[in-house]
Amino acid sequence: MTDVAKAVEAMKAKFNPAAAAGLDLVFGFCIDDSKHFSLIVKDGTCELQEGENPDAQVTLVMNGETLEGIVSGETDGMQAFMSGNLRTEGDMMLAMKLSDLFPS
Repeated sequence: MTDVAKAVEAMKAKFNPAAAAGLDLVFGFCIDDSKHFSLIVKDGTCELQEGENPDAQVTLVMNGETLEGIVSGETDGMQAFMSGNLRTEGDMMLAMKLSDLFPS
């Protein structure tokens, strides 16, 4: 398993089902321009899939180091965004929900 896959798995382990009650969202992740994952959050559950998901409402684009830092809590997602190490494609407001769904 790659470091990126480990980071995504670690993120999934932090999932807060209570914050996902009633939600039906797809978050896409593009890591290092070549690795694609999606997290499907639906009615208090979270499913991780490899590959691009055309249904993603927001896609977060970053490098593996930024992802690992955000998941470990060493990097603040908003700071990564403001410094250009993280960008979003799609509904940026949904990206803000990630901190509630996956608390550090």
